[in-house]
Amino acid sequence: MGNENGTWIMRGVPADDPGCLHTADELIAYIDEVGFLPLFANGVPGFSVEEHTEVGYWWGGDPKHDPWEWRAILARSGRVAYGKFFDNKAGFISKEWLPYFANHRRDGYDFDSLWDDEKATFRQKRIMDQFGPDTELFSNELKLKAGYGKGGEPNFEGMVTGLQMDLYLCVRDFRQRLNKQGLPYGWAIAVYCMPEHLFGYDLMSAAYGEAPSVSRERILEHMRRLYPGVTDAQLEKL
Repeated sequence: MGNENGTWIMRGVPADDPGCLHTADELIAYIDEVGFLPLFANGVPGFSVEEHTEVGYWWGGDPKHDPWEWRAILARSGRVAYGKFFDNKAGFISKEWLPYFANHRRDGYDFDSLWDDEKATFRQKRIMDQFGPDTELFSNELKLKAGYGKGGEPNFEGMVTGLQMDLYLCVRDFRQRLNKQGLPYGWAIAVYCMPEHLFGYDLMSAAYGEAPSVSRERILEHMRRLYPGVTDAQLEKL
């Protein structure tokens, strides 16, 4: 999605385009094929869900056809990881590539080790302290529990985005909140968890045996093969 002279432009493809994705399952298969994929266009031509879907179906509310709804289907499927992984913006990572992203982005550290080595901030720790291996929290719950509510710590969204970029958190689902009678209400909002909850510690740590710089180069070289015209500046930005 780009802004041209104050107008937001979607960069999709026609339904009969050979590269057009028509269902959530087709999107999962494509992510498994390419390895990782941002949700929206980002400067690397073709490197987004947006550029492989029909513009007219976005935000239509039909989970069969709407790529905005697909992101929730994929997040809850446990077949790919979803979160703000690319330049602080949303995207997907396949199970095959998740260990390399985790090793590179975490620089070889689990969060507890990051804190012990004084490489994490107190505000990050307040958020991560709310999570155990099986914890799932609505974004509003997490904000209150971690002390980011009214009069509390600032920049909750920025902290959560940074923890997703570093692969310590991901989006588990989008769900409606429940009222006192246990009935759903309002818009569906993000539910966060640690990636280990969805994919297991063994998968998330599978690349810990190689230097983070090696994992980083694997990712960059894969991008260069898929998108030969990509520049190093574009790769660094993402």
